[in-house]
Amino acid sequence: MFTDYAKIYASAGKGGNGAVSFRREKYIAAGGPDGGDGGKGGDVYFEVDPDSNTLIDFRYKKKFKAENGQNGEGARKSGKSGEDLYIKVPIGTVIKDAKTEEVLADMSEKGQKTIILRGGRGGKGNTHFATSTRQAPRFSQGGEDGEEKELILELKLLADVGLIGFPSVGKSTILSVVTAATPKIADYHFTTLEPNLGVVKPEYGESFVMADIPGLIEGASEGTGLGIQFLRHIERTRLLLHVIDVSASEGRNPVEDFYIINKELEKYSKKLAQRKQIIVANKIDAMQDSKLYADLEKLAKEKNLEIFKISAATGEGIKELMHEVSNVLKTLPKEQLIEPITQKKVYKLEEEEPYTIRKEEGMYIVDGPAIRELMRKVNMEDIESLYYFQRRLEELGVNQKLKEAGVREGDTVKVFDYLLEWED
Repeated sequence: MFTDYAKIYASAGKGGNGAVSFRREKYIAAGGPDGGDGGKGGDVYFEVDPDSNTLIDFRYKKKFKAENGQNGEGARKSGKSGEDLYIKVPIGTVIKDAKTEEVLADMSEKGQKTIILRGGRGGKGNTHFATSTRQAPRFSQGGEDGEEKELILELKLLADVGLIGFPSVGKSTILSVVTAATPKIADYHFTTLEPNLGVVKPEYGESFVMADIPGLIEGASEGTGLGIQFLRHIERTRLLLHVIDVSASEGRNPVEDFYIINKELEKYSKKLAQRKQIIVANKIDAMQDSKLYADLEKLAKEKNLEIFKISAATGEGIKELMHEVSNVLKTLPKEQLIEPITQKKVYKLEEEEPYTIRKEEGMYIVDGPAIRELMRKVNMEDIESLYYFQRRLEELGVNQKLKEAGVREGDTVKVFDYLLEWED
């Protein structure tokens, strides 16, 4: 089964904690702090795998995690950084944030490697917190958590030309005739379950990649059948060959078929509906009513579209069609067919509210990025660390804000996860 959509959870590694340590050497009565820093957590990268063409592996493995950084040690020994994690995906995979649907990466180039999640920084050892007045700090900094996200992976086929149309109109046969692809071909009403790709032979001009997009049906843009999945693949193509059966063997009307398929394209994407099309009138060898083709030819003229009469079964008209496709492709620039990827925002503490104060059930709650950063640096069991904690709250203006919020002697104040009693 062709898999083109997957949802996974990935997390970068957590940074290692800084160490609290003091020199202990012979003949040295009071050695200074020598706690080493924690190692950085591993990053999560995505890279293109040239040997893969489906997302099938992600059906069985859904969680991915980079290695954590190791904790620092005494003697100023830093912890080892965590190993980066490389997740391999086929070329043409688009990676999105599942929560916001923001496009994080478009893996559309050979050898491409992109960082998606960054590992947490390692915490600083107590060496960094020694001052002239605090020569033996008994606290260090905890490591930062790594980034984590639920991610959507979408594989969009990379083809120059897409064959579109109702099921059993002859798309698979056309692909098998002009390329080395060997799609399953049969006269049935159920559509092919996976797209097929092939490189069109040089005998028809410059070679190009053609995809047989499985047959669309009415309601595809709303998700009827497998429509949405297949429309996703057409987004990547530069030229659409709209294959229409003019033999009337299925009792269908070619003009009606043209409008139904194009209506589904427009519902899915207005940009897609404007993509250049060539009408391919197939099965002319079995045509029973020439008026059906005449009506389709009239429509093509009204829409200013080219139309080619072919028979994929006998090969009639195929060479002329492929030569024209090759020539048209030379005039169509390759473009990025998804919205431009916005630069990932780098988090900066000062860009957000450093902390918030709210009152719930008689308790004052102080939380926010600045508070969480502070709590990683303090040891609530150490008196010197508590002094540092109190001073930082004063510097951040937390004490003043609490007074403005109405805090009174004896009130409970929750700072992140710690419950404290307010004293004036």
